[in-house]
Amino acid sequence: MAHTADHPTPAKTPESEKITINLGFVDLGQIELLVQEGFYSNRSDFIRTAIRNQIERHADTLRQIVIRKSVDLGLRHITRDELMTAQAAGQMLDIRVLGLVVIAPDVTPDLARATISALSILGTLHAPAAVKAALADRIT
Repeated sequence: MAHTADHPTPAKTPESEKITINLGFVDLGQIELLVQEGFYSNRSDFIRTAIRNQIERHADTLRQIVIRKSVDLGLRHITRDELMTAQAAGQMLDIRVLGLVVIAPDVTPDLARATISALSILGTLHAPAAVKAALADRIT
């Protein structure tokens, strides 16, 4: 199926977020030794593995929190159609996400303010700059 103006090619969502951390010299040296000895392919491999191990260690607690707080896990796309439907129904959305929130580029700042009462993100928000600015006082 060819993509037309009615069916544009969806933007590719990034699969990860780059972060920067500071490590003490001894910790960094120990990581380098493990990489050198072949336990990990590089520093990033070690750090990702350590993070996954900690997340797994706290998996039950995380599941309980997600259920208690009614949080969406993973990727949450917020579309113009979804917001227009909420607006037509007179609803305000309280959106809670652990992961990535993507607000569609065709969502206007006015529509976002009219339909999103709160946006709580433990992760990353990708949205037009004007929409981010319009929701600034509602984002936690």
